Amino acid sequence: MQRYRTRCLGAGVLGMAVSAIGAVSNSEQFFRSYLQAYLFWLGIALGCLAIAMLHHLSGGAWGLIIRRLLETAARTLPVLAVLFLPIVLGLPSLYEWAQPAALAHDKILQHKTPYLNVPFFLTRALIYFAAWILIARFLSKWSLQQDRTADPSLSRRLELLSGPGLVVYGATMTFASIDWVMSLEAHWFSTIYGLSFMVGQVLGAFAFVIALVIWLSSRKPFSELISPSHLHDLGKLLLTFVMLWAYMAFSQFLIMYSGNLPEEIPWYLRREDGVWGWIAIVLILFHFVLPFLLLLSRDLKRSGGKLLKVALLVVFMRYLELSWLISPTSRSPGGLHLWLDLATMTGVGGLWLAFFATQLKGKPVLPLHDPFLEAALEHGKE
Repeated sequence: MQRYRTRCLGAGVLGMAVSAIGAVSNSEQFFRSYLQAYLFWLGIALGCLAIAMLHHLSGGAWGLIIRRLLETAARTLPVLAVLFLPIVLGLPSLYEWAQPAALAHDKILQHKTPYLNVPFFLTRALIYFAAWILIARFLSKWSLQQDRTADPSLSRRLELLSGPGLVVYGATMTFASIDWVMSLEAHWFSTIYGLSFMVGQVLGAFAFVIALVIWLSSRKPFSELISPSHLHDLGKLLLTFVMLWAYMAFSQFLIMYSGNLPEEIPWYLRREDGVWGWIAIVLILFHFVLPFLLLLSRDLKRSGGKLLKVALLVVFMRYLELSWLISPTSRSPGGLHLWLDLATMTGVGGLWLAFFATQLKGKPVLPLHDPFLEAALEHGKE
């Protein structure tokens, strides 16, 4: 693990160095590329936090096998809070409502000023991160405390936190998606945008954790714990969220199409123009149709190698969708700046993965004294 952590850290530093060159040569595109990369990795962390809370409420063998990985991803939120600083510096480059000149000539933006203004934006961001970090801290603290003390009452405490925690996650992420992404085009709005964004985060987190579990299953002690039954359960959940993501995306499109309002349609027109139209087709085919058809197979879901490929495909599609959501709003010539997208993705991702590996080191791979652990391991032998 030390070797991989060093490599990730090196890649992260190199990616940030190349990104800095992009920031000098094209600051607007740098901030847009950075926002895409940042939201991708933040989505993994927050999606893992949401999945951990879902498991505490629902139970099941599937969650006990991946709980330590979910908690580890959630513990990276303090680092992600620090990595939010470039977005703060780039507010005028990213958002028209943060530009006094644009605001002075736009009555719609002026109408939204009580909400869309820099001080209130930063205050809300501070509240979001405080809430997420606090929930993640207590979930991890009580889970690890159960390992040390074997206190069964801690399971109930984790359950009681997870219910309100999911409500807080839903509320904060709804507003965060509006603040950080939807307000890139402040004239446009969608009433299901926040929910769609959260479903995408959970889908991406499931795909990431499944890929990580399969990778770790070739190494002890995971090789002695992970079974086809566990992979089958995780594959079914991945299929569920693939379908839910498609439902949310289609519902938003159908509402906009049937309404045919001039303040809504341009959002889709920009994403159907040129290369973005082809990317939309790729998302339909490879973010929904292909994963859906493949995950219907019971044999595929029980095969680590095949399920790994589907999970990695979904992870890549999650980033491509974020690019499709964010990049068409760019005012830079060309619209596509792949080298800068790759540099920021590598920079943020390398640093995040290095910290993830640091947090994972030295922790038990399973919740050792969870009351349902034995049943979860027995489930794997079926």
